[in-house]
Amino acid sequence: MQPFLNDLKLGIIAGGQLGKMLIQEASKWNIKTYILEEDINSPASSIATHHVQGSRFDFEAVYNFGKEVDLLTFEIESINIDALFKLKEEGLKISPDPSILKLFQDKEKQKEFYVASELPTSPFKSYDNKEDIIDALGDESLKYPFVQKLKTGGYDGRGVSVINSESDLKDLLNGESIVEQKIDIHKEIGVIVARNEKGEIKSFPAAEMVFDPKANLVEQLICPADISEAQHIQSQEIAHKLIERLDMCGLLAIEFFIDANGDLLINESAPRTHNSGHHTIESIVTSQFEQHLRAILNLPLGSTDIKLPAVMINLLGEAEYHGKAVYEGFDECLAIDGVKIHLYGKTITKPYRKMGHITVIDKDLNKALEKTVIVKNTIKVIADK
Repeated sequence: MQPFLNDLKLGIIAGGQLGKMLIQEASKWNIKTYILEEDINSPASSIATHHVQGSRFDFEAVYNFGKEVDLLTFEIESINIDALFKLKEEGLKISPDPSILKLFQDKEKQKEFYVASELPTSPFKSYDNKEDIIDALGDESLKYPFVQKLKTGGYDGRGVSVINSESDLKDLLNGESIVEQKIDIHKEIGVIVARNEKGEIKSFPAAEMVFDPKANLVEQLICPADISEAQHIQSQEIAHKLIERLDMCGLLAIEFFIDANGDLLINESAPRTHNSGHHTIESIVTSQFEQHLRAILNLPLGSTDIKLPAVMINLLGEAEYHGKAVYEGFDECLAIDGVKIHLYGKTITKPYRKMGHITVIDKDLNKALEKTVIVKNTIKVIADK
């Protein structure tokens, strides 16, 4: 019995599509939802119980927002961490804990944690700026090809640069970063795992991720992933070990590389709901958004069994369009059995902007893949002339 749900004020920092989908789940339990978001037209602003306009980077805005709610969570890592620690000191429950968020705000600290926890990840080196990287190439302590990742601030492909040869040096990013030698990647998979305060842990089946090379975003996600049973078991074991080692309550999304030898390596993780889990809304008994709520409210975690195989694609703004969004081919896609379209409510489209996602479900995964090809060739996000 949970009578507190009727009066609970859940605060969510940032009001993007992840916040919107979390609010949609919270509304089923009559939870009052508050968002802190600068944009009054953000995806979550139209459905939150209360929209507080303010910057997640501003100490006072985050602190004052926290004083209005009973429980605080977030949909993005880039938040004023000092305000969260002060709120925690004053007794506000924040989940995941600010110490977890601080760790994941810095890619170098993430990697160091994996190494200290004896979890598989690729070797890396740290550099203060791009000039140091160029110097390392000069003395041959670093060799091509490699991947540069800014330590902080990167998301959705931003803050990452792939350097294959000298001609790519113009793409080096300036700022503190880590550099990894480029891995011969056979496949990339994502595993989402949840843990509540009781210590109960449940992970979702691995999903295969296919990336758009231009946008560096997930182009297609397939669940269940086409991997061996041993790889599936190993991915689950690593996910359980990581969230337990973190002593974390909430949802953790982990991205893995599978190299040419079939070995799993943690690429990076995010302590929140994630793009790699959108298919769970239709294809898994418990969606990632409901599971996150269960975890941070210390409720029993839900089943992660597959209801139906699924393929998810991100609905991105077409490269040559910028303006009021128009969804070409929407009707035709809805006429296909098993096609579920989610629009985020962003009125303006930009090249490669995430405008929504589409999940295709079918008893036969191959048929779902065939339908996905039709959907990708049919629906387009263009701009009103």
